[in-house]
Amino acid sequence: MRHFLCLLFCIGLTLHAAEPVSVLAPEPDWSDLTPFQKTITRADFLRLLDTVYAPDGAWKESIEISSDSARIHQPGEPGTDFRLEFAPSAAAAKPIPRYWSAPGEHKTISGQPLAGYTVALDPGHLGGRWARMEERWFKIGHAEPVMEGEIVWRVAQHLSERLTALGAKVVMVRQQGTPVTSARPRSLRRLARTELEREGVSPIRYGYNGPNDPQKANSVVWQSELLFYRVSEIRARAHRVNEVLRPDLTICLHCNAEEWGDPARPQLVDKNHLHLLVNGTYHPGELALADTRHDMLLKLLNRSARVELPLSGRVAASLASATGLPPYEYHSGKARVAAGSPYVWMRNLLANRLYLCPVVYCEPYVMNSQAVFDRVQLGDYEGTKLIDGVERKSLYREYADAVADGVSDYFASKSK
Repeated sequence: MRHFLCLLFCIGLTLHAAEPVSVLAPEPDWSDLTPFQKTITRADFLRLLDTVYAPDGAWKESIEISSDSARIHQPGEPGTDFRLEFAPSAAAAKPIPRYWSAPGEHKTISGQPLAGYTVALDPGHLGGRWARMEERWFKIGHAEPVMEGEIVWRVAQHLSERLTALGAKVVMVRQQGTPVTSARPRSLRRLARTELEREGVSPIRYGYNGPNDPQKANSVVWQSELLFYRVSEIRARAHRVNEVLRPDLTICLHCNAEEWGDPARPQLVDKNHLHLLVNGTYHPGELALADTRHDMLLKLLNRSARVELPLSGRVAASLASATGLPPYEYHSGKARVAAGSPYVWMRNLLANRLYLCPVVYCEPYVMNSQAVFDRVQLGDYEGTKLIDGVERKSLYREYADAVADGVSDYFASKSK
């Protein structure tokens, strides 16, 4: 259920009757692509489509490519399609317009490979009073509840300290337990009902009876909650990243989970794994949505994949070394493993699509595994403790230090 919902609502794959755009998405402004005229060659454009963003020809129903340009389909009258002109050669390509600087573009100070760079930290979800609504909360007996939003918030505090020491200016995408979006579930209930009607749900219920109610997906209340924390919140964070913070890199901090059943009587599992996500692997149905097609092209044209893929690989290697976790494997066909690392997968999520700077999207640990549950109960601590015969840092510091080490290593390798 977790992965199905993440796929549906993180991507925001909902068609409106009047126009093919995602739920809560604005109409795309195709003039956003105009500054990218003649900034990319035909060969590079095709390579990125085929290997990262739309493999297996997923782009062919919405993009037509000729020798000197690409025609991007738009809804509306014939002749309104957007035409992107290719650079005649790499040497003749115009500079890429973007608000972020790539690793190696700033002179750095010895011991501070991130000097001159701004890094945004995006602790996933919300935690606090929203954790149960988000279905990122469970509790066993009198033990401390496990809340993903709170775990990654604490990780972010440690990571901020590490990155600052490495020279970065660190900014937070959200504050503890506080939504970035001004919307609330109640304000989204009319839209939730409209979406249920569009999907042909009948009968439509108003409320639902807890997380185990088998009919909750047919209720206005549950759908409005999903629209709040999985769509509106992420879109608000994207606006903050792109229009206010404008960082050189955003690090999204998450934990994974397996099915746990009733949050009050959860099932702990033996599985524990790790992976990172890079924007890519769009499917034809997703690219049929005008805003998704527009957003994919902005990511492709600003070349964030040049940073995201190798940097994610470096961070994945650091996390794997620190945690000893095996790679997670997708079997749904909605993601594809990246070349060079079994831990890095290309997948189209709302956050890694809308954030226009490079994104490192981390998913280490299974939060309802016995091992992670036990470590959460140990709390945060300095130094190490003996855990199953191994001296380990607190989970929070292990996570933060591994990410910081991976980012530092990559930026240092690109330093001038």
